[in-house]
Amino acid sequence: METLKITKVRAGAKIPARATQGSAGLDLCACLDEPLTLRGGEAVRIPTGLAVQLPSERYAAFVFARSGLATKHGIGLTNAVGVIDSDYRGEIQVGVINQFAESYTISPGERIAQLVVMPVSVMPVEECETLDETERGAGGFGSTGKQ
Repeated sequence: METLKITKVRAGAKIPARATQGSAGLDLCACLDEPLTLRGGEAVRIPTGLAVQLPSERYAAFVFARSGLATKHGIGLTNAVGVIDSDYRGEIQVGVINQFAESYTISPGERIAQLVVMPVSVMPVEECETLDETERGAGGFGSTGKQ
């Protein structure tokens, strides 16, 4: 069985866990010394106090927003989805933004994001002059739906 290795790089860090047996993501918690209030529109990086080692280059870890924080309090990720490459060994930090007008306070140890490990396709890249034709072609942004 392949294993995700996790180490604490700050005092007070919490090893992430799944909220339920069927949860895809491991909850990442804020490793803060004191509460942090985000005003509306404000963005910050929040340390988790954790670093990870993925089983191989065939995996990457992805940081996603927590739906409850996003829908109830407007707390989303500044980069939509964070990507942690297999060779990264630094601390996982989560860029968050308060998308609502009301301030929101993040408490030390609060679950702020979720970490999902997924396989990635590592394939060679080949430059070519043309691509195969398809029925869709270059149509995008609503080109397959009815208007």
